[in-house]
Amino acid sequence: MNKQTKIIGILLLVLVVMLGGVYFYQRNFFTTHFLPKTYANNTDISELTVAQAEKKMLERNKSQVYEIKEGKEVIETLPKESLGIHYDFRDDLKKAMKQQKPSRWFLDSRQKKQLILTNHNLNEQELQTQLNQLKEKLDKINEERQPAQNASIEKTEVGFEIKPEVNGTAIDTGEVMAALTKSIQAGESTLDVSHFVHQPTVKANDPKLKEKLTQLEKISNQTVSYTLSGEKIDVPKETVTSWFIYNPESQEIDIDQEATKAYLASLGQKYNTSTNPTKFKSTKRGEVTVPAGTYSWTLAVDTEAAALREDLLAGNSVNRVPAFQGSAPAGAPLIGNTYIEIDMSNQHMYFYKNGKLELETDIVSGKPTTPTPHGVFYVWDKVKDTTLRGTNDDGSKYASPVDYWMPIDWTGVGIHDSPWQPAYGGQLWETIGSHGCINTPPSLAGNLFNAVEVGTPVLVF
Repeated sequence: MNKQTKIIGILLLVLVVMLGGVYFYQRNFFTTHFLPKTYANNTDISELTVAQAEKKMLERNKSQVYEIKEGKEVIETLPKESLGIHYDFRDDLKKAMKQQKPSRWFLDSRQKKQLILTNHNLNEQELQTQLNQLKEKLDKINEERQPAQNASIEKTEVGFEIKPEVNGTAIDTGEVMAALTKSIQAGESTLDVSHFVHQPTVKANDPKLKEKLTQLEKISNQTVSYTLSGEKIDVPKETVTSWFIYNPESQEIDIDQEATKAYLASLGQKYNTSTNPTKFKSTKRGEVTVPAGTYSWTLAVDTEAAALREDLLAGNSVNRVPAFQGSAPAGAPLIGNTYIEIDMSNQHMYFYKNGKLELETDIVSGKPTTPTPHGVFYVWDKVKDTTLRGTNDDGSKYASPVDYWMPIDWTGVGIHDSPWQPAYGGQLWETIGSHGCINTPPSLAGNLFNAVEVGTPVLVF
């Protein structure tokens, strides 16, 4: 071996020793430090210890923000720390350090490594405070924005029409708050609120909406006519139209029962014979006004309103006598051409049948202390050979046998023969008047009894 070869050998040995030293030094170094080209959440932590890497990441996170965007525009920037996000990377960094292979440092150092660390704590109270403040800001923004409105059917003065949809610009803050909470918990850094600006789901050309409009137009064109006391009452078309209700949410058509009841009540107030007096053309005194009595009717508002609703929703026009309660029919005039007329001023009674005077006679009505009630009554029963009982003015009892008895009200007043009366007519009622009944001459009482049918109106005035 010559001298030159020996020198080369020594140099190679020194180089190997040096390289070995470097290798083992680096291997030992990277047991406590991260390899080159190591990044954690986009932060370069190359050749840093766990403590150094954590410190660097925490310092970097202090400057991190959460952006609230609307499209490309940033409408709010919030420091993540203010959202209650508190990171703790130590355990994850230690775990990443253990997964390194220091013995391969010379190979792994050439490759970029990106660690994704998500270990953090969330302070719910701090987060909620920021969310409340953000919601206030979004609500203020919404004050100048338009919520989306679906196309709908609206009532006009003449019918119904489709109101076009309105595109929305308002932000659904409730959905934003929920999405933001979820996004922050997932460690994200941005949220685009434009995804929470809703648009109409029902347009003016919606087939179902058009179908409902056609249906509404059809049924709201129905006519409603009532007959009361012989008079036909045509309900104005605009009134009928106003009764229809369209619910855009359920797309259901209904009738406003309060409105129909109010209208029917107004008819009752005008036409009810149970509360309104009856004008009557008397035999001797011309037109007289007779108070309401037992022969009358009352419009049944609730019953008729329910029937009206059913008819209109079925698309049926209405032309009828409305539902009523009472002893008289509501459709015809209360007094036709068959009735008993009792003229108290003239103390005279008339019986008309089919417009022809069948019988007339003087009578004796109730005395001043027990006057005969005025009103429109009716013969509700006919009884032969009965005894009328009651109390005299002095408190004593009386019992009066009669051959013919026709009660006309519910208090015991009626028409009967009175053989005890010496005469009839004039002012006799003031001195020998009855207890309220219509005393009739026995010679005519039987004829009247046989001619009059139960249900015959009796006008006392």
